[in-house]
Amino acid sequence: MKKLKKSIVLNVFVLFIIATHSVCYAQHEAFEFEFGTSTTLENSLSGSSEEDSKIKWINVNTVKKGWTVNDEGVLVNLGHPIGVVRSEKQYENFILHVEWRHMEAGGNSGVFAWSNGNPEEGKELPDGVEIQMLELDWVNINAKDGVQQPIAYVHGEVWGVGGVVTVPDNPRGERSKSIENRALGKGIWNTYDVVCVDGVIKLSVNGKFVNGISKSTQKKGYLCLESEGAEIHFRNFKVIELPPGVTSSEQTAPILK
Repeated sequence: MKKLKKSIVLNVFVLFIIATHSVCYAQHEAFEFEFGTSTTLENSLSGSSEEDSKIKWINVNTVKKGWTVNDEGVLVNLGHPIGVVRSEKQYENFILHVEWRHMEAGGNSGVFAWSNGNPEEGKELPDGVEIQMLELDWVNINAKDGVQQPIAYVHGEVWGVGGVVTVPDNPRGERSKSIENRALGKGIWNTYDVVCVDGVIKLSVNGKFVNGISKSTQKKGYLCLESEGAEIHFRNFKVIELPPGVTSSEQTAPILK
């Protein structure tokens, strides 16, 4: 009987180790996918799309089943686990157009610009400048002691994270808040136009520039798409690359293999 109990305990322990290893492996499984396009300023001005390049995304710490490009060209992210995928190449000066919508109340996500695309050990998200995408009900769901969170959270805040320092245009602590509330709620498409030049970022939310930062200590790096707990859809993701500036190695994220 004792031998049987020991055998059962041993088998349970082995299964636990296998399951734990499988989860850890899944969160770091190697996969890539294509979504969105990039082009040069010259091609954009000429109206030519023949030389547009598809953007390749590389998994950092999520799972393959969490990202799907459907038949309509919409990238669906299920939100689990929390983590990011990163662009294959780095970007310095560029204009980003992206449309997004949350499918759950209080959904959380965002895009990282000028990121190292490589979270520190024990952390889920990388450094860079975060351009946040929150569903409007987030401020209610995350109320503290019955008090609603500041409404600025859900209308496109921008700030440096992971050691990247920025100067906010419209300070709310270290973050920069939009000066007009323009984001739309669950199931409705939002449009972000983001101009990133020489450490300065300007954010347009649904057709009007309302936020920005300057003097970013990192101004060349990867783009990252964030998976953070809730289903979000992205579409019409386009990067227009602008001429480079004078950017030192200290202001550039390390190159990843």
